[in-house]
Amino acid sequence: MKQEVAEPVPGAQRSLRVLLVSTADLGGGAELSAWSLFQTYRRLGHKSWLAVGNKHTDDPNVVLLPPDDYRNPWARFWIRAGKTLEPLQDTVRGSTRIRDLFRWLGEPRRCFGNARGYEDFDYPATQDLPKLADTCDLVHCYNLHGGYFDLRALEWLSRQRPVVLDLRDAWLLSGHCAHSFDCERWKVGCGECPDLKIYPSIRRDATAFNWKRKQEIFSRSRLFVATPSQWMMSKVMSSMLAPAILDSRVIPTGVDLTIFYPAEKSRVRSNLNIAQNTKVLLFAANGIRRNRWKDYPTMRAAVTLLAEQLRGETVLFLALGETAPPEQIGPSAYLRFVPHLKNTAEVACYFQAADVYLHAAAADTFPRSVLEALACGTPVVATNVGGIPEQVRSVGTGTSGNGYSPTGILVAPGDPESMALAVKKLLTDEPLWQTLSANAVDDARNRFDVVKQAHSYLQWYTHLLDLQTDRHTRIINQAYKMSALSK
Repeated sequence: MKQEVAEPVPGAQRSLRVLLVSTADLGGGAELSAWSLFQTYRRLGHKSWLAVGNKHTDDPNVVLLPPDDYRNPWARFWIRAGKTLEPLQDTVRGSTRIRDLFRWLGEPRRCFGNARGYEDFDYPATQDLPKLADTCDLVHCYNLHGGYFDLRALEWLSRQRPVVLDLRDAWLLSGHCAHSFDCERWKVGCGECPDLKIYPSIRRDATAFNWKRKQEIFSRSRLFVATPSQWMMSKVMSSMLAPAILDSRVIPTGVDLTIFYPAEKSRVRSNLNIAQNTKVLLFAANGIRRNRWKDYPTMRAAVTLLAEQLRGETVLFLALGETAPPEQIGPSAYLRFVPHLKNTAEVACYFQAADVYLHAAAADTFPRSVLEALACGTPVVATNVGGIPEQVRSVGTGTSGNGYSPTGILVAPGDPESMALAVKKLLTDEPLWQTLSANAVDDARNRFDVVKQAHSYLQWYTHLLDLQTDRHTRIINQAYKMSALSK
């Protein structure tokens, strides 16, 4: 039976016009968060637009910021010439080098900067944003890396409309990386980077230059910052972005509870061709085995250990987000890869079919997949890193005594033994599993409903616009008084 969505909290009464900015209109993580808000605002009676670097839908309110259309004719000619070689890269030797040569011929200064390790802000289509902003009350930006946005635009854009930066990773705080892991050089100016290959990678160590350039952009901007977790907000407040912040909010990500809700496992498993008596574990991420932020080896090792501990039971580990052949990883344990699914209703079926959601991570701000599992009543076993402890209320942490009901089990990162034991506990203790499942559904309804998330943002937007109106009124009154005194 479909779960009823919690009643919306009281929100802004006036109709708002919101421009969201994101890498793409379809995707995972930050892209899906922006898309969900974009749609929810319209369902709530507000106007919203979504400006993106990559457009995959035909929604008329999604506006493409084309990366190359605004370049000069010389650059466009060589870019087009290079694109004609792209189909030949896998079959014609040397075609990639020729394509790169064309890029250098078209934009030598830009390519030289990239070769030096400078972050690329040269995306002239960003100049269209002021035209869109003229019709909007406020601009809400998600990930600004991804090859589509000129960060220098924040200075003049933030002087036209309130600009909210919604940080889903730490790229804005560093000299190049989206997550710094154990490195804390982002606090003091970067330089001497220990790993230039972390996404978004750069060729040479220009991290000190990139850090300083971002600091200068922020110092000339007036910004508002939102994060989904207190963990990320704490990083923000320790960074060079902090002095530019006029106001900030921690607003947890929300999921669509009309799509992610508990369902009858036997029916869902039949539809997915999963045997009813199988112990099903699920993990979801894009590019699972090569995803730098996730810890696939720990999960795989944990499932192997679990198979040894549950002899006689069939264990199926579903890896959602990659195409690869199935594997047998124990006497009765199997690994099945499921390609990335664009349809969220199809994704929800896998969460509904699982007994436990596994999530091992090396770095994570506030993973959406954990929330989707909770909303489907699937207990979570995850590593205790980043913002995950703010999502999963763990058994045995004492939170129940503070009025919180556990929804999963947190374990130390890189510890497959502890992860295997935690999963085994949930799979062999039916009363505990039932309790955590019911708690997860309640917690998702109370804290992670996309409608409540949207209202939290809308209330904040209204507050920011009221502050802007008050400030404008004070400036006019001051100018009037000065004019009167001069007479």
